[in-house]
Amino acid sequence: QVQLVESGGGLVQAGGSLRLSCSASGRIFGIIDMGWYRQAPGKQRELVAQITGGGMTKYGDSVKGRFTISRENAKNTVYLAMNSLKPEDTAVYYCNAPLIFAAGGRFEYDVWGQGTQVTVSS
Repeated sequence: QVQLVESGGGLVQAGGSLRLSCSASGRIFGIIDMGWYRQAPGKQRELVAQITGGGMTKYGDSVKGRFTISRENAKNTVYLAMNSLKPEDTAVYYCNAPLIFAAGGRFEYDVWGQGTQVTVSS
């Protein structure tokens, strides 16, 4: 079974930095796109950043210039470097892969991690 596992969340002061990691486990042949989303209390889940297998990136407007998404394809891992954090960045951050090619010719669609809490204090 394919799973996404996030790590790296925590409590940080405003202006600080954190780095999130998300690794895919299981027998995986390939992952095309990977991304990070976040959900704050009482708000809808929103896109933070996406990255294609070729390294093309897309960011939500609120994080442009502060966050950087990257990936290591050989490790099926995606990272999110978060700098100049603000209290409004406080949320649960989720890793997502829209499509994973798994062993046995299986396709796993819209796979989500369990989420990691990021709290930014003012």
